[in-house]
Amino acid sequence: MQFGLFYEHQAPGPISPERDQRVLHTALDELELADRLGFDYAWVVEHHFLEEYSHSSAPEVFLKALSQRTKRMRLGHGICVMPPKINHPARVAERLATLDLLSGGRVEWGTGESGTAMELEGFGVEPDFKKDMWREATEQCANMMTMHPYPGFSGQHFSMPPRNLVPKPLQRPHPPLWVACSRRDTILRAAENGMGGLGVRFCRARAGGQVG
Repeated sequence: MQFGLFYEHQAPGPISPERDQRVLHTALDELELADRLGFDYAWVVEHHFLEEYSHSSAPEVFLKALSQRTKRMRLGHGICVMPPKINHPARVAERLATLDLLSGGRVEWGTGESGTAMELEGFGVEPDFKKDMWREATEQCANMMTMHPYPGFSGQHFSMPPRNLVPKPLQRPHPPLWVACSRRDTILRAAENGMGGLGVRFCRARAGGQVG
């Protein structure tokens, strides 16, 4: 069994730069200690505009700092929001590869669609298309880290001409791939595609005392 820690960077009001600084540096101190104590994973969310609930809008920056203060624990995006209007697939691939090199090949690539109207509307993402955006962007992001050169892509939600993405990640073909799972069908889709599932399992009581 392996153990990890999951960070939202919650910052109750009143909001201030000083409070956010304290939250981030405290998290770095805690995770540096967790690495020494033998914890296996550090997972960091990506959220936008969610005041107090989560001030983790640039997890790639936080994880790069963490990579220099830890030696063994895996560094996980839990998750990287994949709709291209929020994160262009090429920028995701570049950031993942750079983090993988800096950390000595310790990156876990969690992916997802984003789940709140506050975030989706803030970037002009149509909720009805977010699942298709996730699929298209995640597939092409993986191709960018794997192909030399990347042959380009013309899709429904983004297009890109042929380019060679540099640098390439240390882990081949790319960091282990996960998807956020809040519904049973997403779990099944993850299994069908050989991806890890990131989610919380809730139990509920059933008639007769059974729990499922």
